[in-house]
Amino acid sequence: MLKLKTRKSIIKRYKITGTRLFLRKHAGKTHLLVKKSKSRKRRLSKRICKIKTYKFMISYS
Repeated sequence: MLKLKTRKSIIKRYKITGTRLFLRKHAGKTHLLVKKSKSRKRRLSKRICKIKTYKFMISYS
């Protein structure tokens, strides 16, 4: 049986918790921040929890 390849892009973009949930950052927090409100920037800096959808892509990590 062939060994499955790990998707490196998933590992770079997501942080895996102890319960195998995936955390990612919001988009839109790098530039053009002057016109965004403080509450919007604060909300964008928090992480989003994703369900275990990418589990098969990182099978060996």
